[in-house]
Amino acid sequence: MNRLEGKVAIVTGAAGAIGRAVVERMSAEGAAVLAADIAGDAVAEVAAGLATTGGAVVAAEVDVQDEAAIINLIGTATSTFGRLDIFHSNAAALDRAIIGRDLDVVSMDVEVWDTTMAVNARGPMLACKHAIPIMLEQGGGSIINTASAAAVLGDNVRTAYASSKGALLTLTMYVAATYGHRGIRCNAISPGIIMHPAMADRFSVERRERVLRHYSSPRLGQPEDIAAAAAYLASDDSAYVNGENLLVDGGVSRRVSSLGDW
Repeated sequence: MNRLEGKVAIVTGAAGAIGRAVVERMSAEGAAVLAADIAGDAVAEVAAGLATTGGAVVAAEVDVQDEAAIINLIGTATSTFGRLDIFHSNAAALDRAIIGRDLDVVSMDVEVWDTTMAVNARGPMLACKHAIPIMLEQGGGSIINTASAAAVLGDNVRTAYASSKGALLTLTMYVAATYGHRGIRCNAISPGIIMHPAMADRFSVERRERVLRHYSSPRLGQPEDIAAAAAYLASDDSAYVNGENLLVDGGVSRRVSSLGDW
């Protein structure tokens, strides 16, 4: 399929497993993609590896917390490709130094809270702030935010992460409500557990089986599942979808785990 032929996309967090899969899928569907990540060397490798798979892929180093950096990133997309149709805010504060200290609220290190909010909520806000005027000049565009199933569930760890993703869901609705009538669509994707090499190292077969007992799916998610959802929301196939949170979580958020194993 070439649903994104002629479109230009920015994908942040593009050096990670989900980001790379999104860049690959959007490029395969015809989009020119600016693949951005704070890890400059890693995202350059992503772009180099996808250089001949479809639409052009160019790498950019960016810290999404930095407003000037976001402005420059969008400027790079428009100067390189001439327009901007899709902005997928996928970057997140997932470094072990941060998320490994993200516990319950009483134990919360304020630095962990502030860094998580800066990357996971402030970053997408800045993307919307500076991408929307460009999209309005073109008559429309699609903004996609990677949220999390954690935002619609309760747990006793990762309080800052889940709260930041909840804020992102609210931002998504407000952008859709404010700019939808002018052609801007803004939707979120909320993944459940997504397996990739780094995750696989922490998930024994026993742990995977235990987790799956709480899912309404025969398997855990893969980065390609999120990429497929992102390509749909970026394309005209979702032209009448706005302000939605697409849960790609194997049904875990729709099951009452207190009922026990099924």
